[in-house]
Amino acid sequence: MEKERKFGFTSFTLHLLAMVCMLLDHLWGTIVPGNDWLTCIGRIAFPIYAFMIVEGYFHTSNLKRYVGRLLLFAVLSGIPFNLAMGSRLFYPIHQNVLWSFLISIGLIHWNEKVKQKGKMWLRILVGVTSVLIGFMAGLVTMVDFYHAGVLTVLVFYFFRHGKWWCYAGQLLCLNYINTELLGGYGYEFQIGEETIFFARQGFALLALIPIWLYDGKQGYHSKWLQFAYYGFYPLHLLILGLIKLL
Repeated sequence: MEKERKFGFTSFTLHLLAMVCMLLDHLWGTIVPGNDWLTCIGRIAFPIYAFMIVEGYFHTSNLKRYVGRLLLFAVLSGIPFNLAMGSRLFYPIHQNVLWSFLISIGLIHWNEKVKQKGKMWLRILVGVTSVLIGFMAGLVTMVDFYHAGVLTVLVFYFFRHGKWWCYAGQLLCLNYINTELLGGYGYEFQIGEETIFFARQGFALLALIPIWLYDGKQGYHSKWLQFAYYGFYPLHLLILGLIKLL
């Protein structure tokens, strides 16, 4: 059994941090472009959410209800996401992040079902196949963060157990995902005669600090707060999308 971390962030504080960072990133992407510091901080949000999706899978008392809520808010977030990101009601070339999470949960559940059979060769085969399917599904469905988004969730699933090699695996995999798969834009620094390039997406690695300080506890929780976590996503996108259209 995974050992509980002794200090740090609760699920509640991780959610709050992710929500604030996501809002800053979406402000940059909609109504206040050009303020790069907003999106640099905003990069922290997605890895935290990806981590919490894995935690949610293992801690939910009703997986069908958990998936049902994600599906409901994925649908409800469709038009707000389209308005915010595409300035139109119909924007098929980019889907909201909740679909990324639903794909990821499906792959996690497949792996967990195979674990029950106890055959290591089958577990390895399904694990590798899940990565390939997640990669392709993220690209084909054009969900937020595309293939990299699904793979980020799988990284926190495969390297979940709090061992030193799990932390190393998270760091190495997220570094590759964010600086290679999602590299793109960044900043150049001159050190002596050397020009160093730092990918903007690399700021996402800072999310590992609060994630590694997660103490395994839920913290403050209530029914209204649970729906606030979900509702914040479509609500803030709707507001930003409408402001963007004005």
